Amino acid sequence: MTKIIENKLIKEFRNRDYFTREELYDFYTHFEPYLNESTFAWRIHDLKNKNRIKSIRRGHYVISNKSTYNPEISDELVKLTKRITDRFENVKHCIWETEWLNEFSQHQASKRIILIEIEKDFVESLYYELKDSSKSEIYLNPDDKTINYYIAESDNPIVIKRLITRSPISKRTEKKVPIYTPLLEKILVDLLAEDKLFYYLQGSELIHIYKNAISNYSINFTKLFSYAKRREKEQDIKKFMMNHLNNIVNESIDD
Repeated sequence: MTKIIENKLIKEFRNRDYFTREELYDFYTHFEPYLNESTFAWRIHDLKNKNRIKSIRRGHYVISNKSTYNPEISDELVKLTKRITDRFENVKHCIWETEWLNEFSQHQASKRIILIEIEKDFVESLYYELKDSSKSEIYLNPDDKTINYYIAESDNPIVIKRLITRSPISKRTEKKVPIYTPLLEKILVDLLAEDKLFYYLQGSELIHIYKNAISNYSINFTKLFSYAKRREKEQDIKKFMMNHLNNIVNESIDD
């Protein structure tokens, strides 16, 4: 019976730009007239876990017809992660590389930056751990001068920064190594928030990245704006989207 209801739900809402929590409740009460709030909340949770629906903002959903972002993890990231987890067990961190963005950008960038973020109390320890044993150029919380004079001249730098609390990250396993990577929502916010570090991905390139990312993958805008708010960039993100992606995300930006 559950599968039948889910199929009916998809048919009911699949052509809608979005539907509300109230509309979803009305749909379910046709099959469960005495549906209570706690059971309904579990229904929503179950639909999200099964990737049947996606939240675009609080109380607003779409049928999930886009895949979840799942970038390829390079051998170098696996090796770096193993060193981090061996040395800093149970410490929150995440790792990614800007090469992932070639999927979305207009031009294929020759520069690659590996970003490692870790809890603030371990930032310096991680820096010295990698600096003593890595052939790569490693930079700790680089300022504008370091970015302009050193990172800009380096082809494959590693940048270590503090992990912002409650950053949207996910866990996966590659070659038996648990790897924590940022969700696409976090990457999009960071690109705009750290325009100096990602200087070569600004302007029209950033617009292309946002458009292609949002068009091709499922984006949780509630999660995106919540993280942007913690970075004090919520209004900047919304203004950027309204100016350049209004036709794509106008229903998702809640002023």
